[in-house]
Amino acid sequence: MTLLADLAGAWAGAWAGENAFRLLPADAPHTAPATAVVQVAGAMTTVGYAWAHPEDGDQAGLLTLGPGDGEGSVVALWGDSWHQAPQARVLLGTSGGSSVTVGYDYVEGQWRWEVTLRAAGDGLELRMDNVPLATGEGHTAMLASLRRA
Repeated sequence: MTLLADLAGAWAGAWAGENAFRLLPADAPHTAPATAVVQVAGAMTTVGYAWAHPEDGDQAGLLTLGPGDGEGSVVALWGDSWHQAPQARVLLGTSGGSSVTVGYDYVEGQWRWEVTLRAAGDGLELRMDNVPLATGEGHTAMLASLRRA
């Protein structure tokens, strides 16, 4: 089994908690309930999640992860009703330790969007970071802190 498959097996099931969302680094986070369901099918893992935007209401996303070409590499297909829609995006990344991080450059050479799933004690974190490539120092736009439902 790959590290991704090992992690995903531990993550499988229903999760619930809260999500903190902020559009800009100086914004105060808006917290609201969040849920996720992680399903594993062979080497593939699907994470369906739901959260709420402060003005636009209920939102949902789907992240499908699978092994990439090299050891520890991950490829993903991602869609989110608020963060990027309607086109799905292909994200590339790595798995290591207790986490998987995938991302894509949404403004070539300027901005990158990264999605991280991380086991945190008995919980699961789903984090999304907006990263300016000039500095590499992004801010967390969304952080769902989840526990088994």
